[in-house]
Amino acid sequence: MAEKNVTPLTAFVLMGLTNRPELQVPLFLLFSVIYLITMMGNLGLIALIWKDPHLHIPMYLFLSSLAFVDACTASSVTPRMLMDFLSKNHIISIDECMTQFYFFASSATTECFLLVVMAYDRYVAICNPLLYPVVMSNSLCVQLICVSYGVSFLHSLIHVTLLLRLTFCRSNVIQYFYCEILQLFQLSCTDPTLNIFLVLIASVFVQAITFMTILVSYTCVLFAILRKKSEKGRSKAFSTCSAHLVSVSLFYGTLFLMYVHPGSDPADKQDKMYSLFYTIIIPLLNPFIYSLRNKEVTSSLKKIIKK
Repeated sequence: MAEKNVTPLTAFVLMGLTNRPELQVPLFLLFSVIYLITMMGNLGLIALIWKDPHLHIPMYLFLSSLAFVDACTASSVTPRMLMDFLSKNHIISIDECMTQFYFFASSATTECFLLVVMAYDRYVAICNPLLYPVVMSNSLCVQLICVSYGVSFLHSLIHVTLLLRLTFCRSNVIQYFYCEILQLFQLSCTDPTLNIFLVLIASVFVQAITFMTILVSYTCVLFAILRKKSEKGRSKAFSTCSAHLVSVSLFYGTLFLMYVHPGSDPADKQDKMYSLFYTIIIPLLNPFIYSLRNKEVTSSLKKIIKK
């Protein structure tokens, strides 16, 4: 009976990265620069790929989609965090909180599926090069991207729908810099067992299965590379795949630490650092990881600069 008399919350308070006043302005300046570089890097990569006809191939179509998703991931979290650094009012309504979580979760899930699609693309290109133009047709590439987005939007919508069934009344303080789902469970006075179960299932099916698919694809790619007689061919194949493997390792390593094996306290400093790396640092690094060792991208960039 006591639970029925509790007034549900209509807003939360985001505590941010730190409550030390002397760090707010320096952190604002730091993350403003990071966000600016992130957007310039990802949107610049998209513009470069679409401007150069030589890059209008499946691999770069997927890469431009990944860059767009990284820009969305950073934009779902960083602007609000920057506002909170300079404001004393850290209140976020439940509707705003759910909206932020939806766009963040959609972007993160889409990235999982895009990384699988990119791994499959490299598998076909290296293991079956003669069939590559037939298998990876433009229509199939568009379909794969659309399915990645569609499944991700639906997956995130299910999470948000189940979150809306919860009543929040224990506390209005989120010890995070964005509306993180595990944090919301801590504030619920409704039993969140179903939600937690869904997060676990999603972690297994979305994160674990996509990671295993990528692992199998690159195992096949590795054996195909080692069978190549040409040293130049092996070097080019390794160069193409190494950037993707670095990105996959950073992305999935952080995801598993956050959701598959979370810490005992979802608000501890270690989990905050994982979240910070996942939401802000990885979108910053990805365009440089994929560009710096890619001769076609760097060559295209040099041509544009010379013009």
